[in-house]
Amino acid sequence: MQKFDLLIVGAGMVGLTLALALRKNTNLTIAIADTLPIADLSSEPEVRVSAINVASKTIFEQLDVWADIEKQRLQAYQHMHIWDKAGLGKLDFSVADLNSFPKNEQLGWIIENTVIRNVLWEKAQQDQGISFFTHSKLANIAMGESEVFASFELPDTHTNNTPPQMPLIAKLVVGADGANSWLRKQLATPMITRDYDHHAIVATVNCLQGHKNTAWQVFLPTGPLAFLPLFPQHGNTCSIVYSTSPEEAKRLIELSPTDFAKELTAASDGKLGAIELISERFTHPLTMRLAQDFVKDRTVLIGDAAHTIHPLAGQGVNLGLLDAASLAQSLASLTPEQDLADQKVLKAFARYRKAEAIEMITAMEAIKQTFAVQQNGLKLLRGIGMSLLNNIKPAKKLMIEQALGLKADLPELARHKPS
Repeated sequence: MQKFDLLIVGAGMVGLTLALALRKNTNLTIAIADTLPIADLSSEPEVRVSAINVASKTIFEQLDVWADIEKQRLQAYQHMHIWDKAGLGKLDFSVADLNSFPKNEQLGWIIENTVIRNVLWEKAQQDQGISFFTHSKLANIAMGESEVFASFELPDTHTNNTPPQMPLIAKLVVGADGANSWLRKQLATPMITRDYDHHAIVATVNCLQGHKNTAWQVFLPTGPLAFLPLFPQHGNTCSIVYSTSPEEAKRLIELSPTDFAKELTAASDGKLGAIELISERFTHPLTMRLAQDFVKDRTVLIGDAAHTIHPLAGQGVNLGLLDAASLAQSLASLTPEQDLADQKVLKAFARYRKAEAIEMITAMEAIKQTFAVQQNGLKLLRGIGMSLLNNIKPAKKLMIEQALGLKADLPELARHKPS
């Protein structure tokens, strides 16, 4: 039986970031359990992408992985264009709206999830203080007074010659295993949930007129449609996230690729030119989730295991990465004499991160409800409000800073240091 300081359940972007952040500032020994293998990067863009903001980029820079991400492939954007299909309102954001930013800075980066995960995984593999457990799924978590006991499923001897994975012991367990968290279910953690009554369609498209290093988002009567700029360098490939009603999503998925592309062209008012679908379409329901307790005894939930939000602002992964950086900072603050599961420290972490999650959930709900209103008078007021906001520089600056993750109370690992 092996002993570790920390067991991280889930080797996605958030779990791996936590492991590297802890190893940067502590000598804690870390076990990571995840059976999802690393995927080779294909020649075509991956459908699943993340919008990485400045705070998340800073985390990756301080973990010495950003340069490796840049060597793979990513697309920066310097502008955002948002408009209301049902009205006259529009918002335009640019790096130029932030006087404190250097000219070569970006509003954000669209990066394939596979690129980020592969780079983080490789970095973690090089650290002798991090051990991976990838052959068998976790079967049970048993809570002791001073330790947590974790056991693995037995392999199927008829199809797998891999020897059984020995149990392990850790002082603290962190669930970073996604929206359908296995650890959260084992703990029977109460959840606050809300069905957004939206399904998200994701796919990759070509845009005849190019994306112009801009993130585009149009609010349609049925929900938001985003065009997120992707590589390659000729600049006409985008990842779409189309959030709409379940009935409309079903109709759109069943359209031929040509007819689906025509609907995208019409929905985007032709601002990116004619659209061509170049990938499969995937769809999944959208649900708000918030764990009532991020901390319980010797367990902590972070990332999508603790909260999921509507993707209309692309902030889900950034919220999770801040969870990881914040938890790493909290654990690094402990003295050698303190228990790694010190409840005072963990509860303070939980209060901070839960407040941040609630703030983001509330903001997304407010935006969603504002654009759901279709009465003519209210649509006119909404358009006027957007147009006024577009010309108020202090308000725009505040909105951009929020999107970039530039806040006063960021964990040290995420604090932006302009070059």
